[in-house]
Amino acid sequence: MNIIEHNKNGLVYLASDGFEAAGGVVHGFSTRLGGVSEGIFSSLNLGMNRGDDPDRVAENYRRFCAAIGADVKGVVCASQVHGDTVRSVTTADLGIGLDQPEPWQADGLVTDIPGVVLTVFTADCLPILLYDPVRRVVGAVHAGWRGTALGIAARAVERMVDCYGCDRLDILAAIGPGISKCCFETHEDVPNAMTEAMGASALHCIQVLPTGKFRVDLKALNAKRLESAGLDPEHIAISGDCTACLPEKYWSHRVTHGERGSQAAMIAIV
Repeated sequence: MNIIEHNKNGLVYLASDGFEAAGGVVHGFSTRLGGVSEGIFSSLNLGMNRGDDPDRVAENYRRFCAAIGADVKGVVCASQVHGDTVRSVTTADLGIGLDQPEPWQADGLVTDIPGVVLTVFTADCLPILLYDPVRRVVGAVHAGWRGTALGIAARAVERMVDCYGCDRLDILAAIGPGISKCCFETHEDVPNAMTEAMGASALHCIQVLPTGKFRVDLKALNAKRLESAGLDPEHIAISGDCTACLPEKYWSHRVTHGERGSQAAMIAIV
């Protein structure tokens, strides 16, 4: 499986060719290209609480949802707190919409309800989308380094298995654009958290620099988390795009020191 790029009338987004081949789902990872926002939010800002003009953000949502084939009225998101809570979205959660505050804190969302557009937001952290085409269940995960250490991606897989009867070997995963090893330079707190959580298996994803700092490969760590949760390695697609390396294409929290818009990743059962 691979992550491929689409351009719909100037709106650029990424998608998993494996999800597309399986059918039955719409999804996409946004870039910052193809929207109507201006200034530091130029142009496809999908962050509702970054300080951008709400009308422009709403138009960006309309454009992105139209490009991937999702219904903007079905968008469901949560307040992301770098934790390991995964929430099952039910019919009771529908109609929350973009104009209302997120009613709960979670960094992972799963559902089997068609038309629910699970949405997570990132600007260096990893967006991870999950899809079981057999049971018709989807998931969306926000995984920064804390969530990676806590195993948020694996917890979403467990929720899909426990709540919806998914077979781990049927689940497809797509790890979207995020900060890559080339740019994710950290102090010892990050590698320590990974080795405490994952043991020696985390070591090959961590590089010690001559300065005493470290480079950490969050994408490889999350792929390892998903494999450990029982996914077939052939069912895991990873975007090569680094949000910090490509400031014209993505927002990076690190590069902009927080003065930025947000990317979004969305998935919905058709």
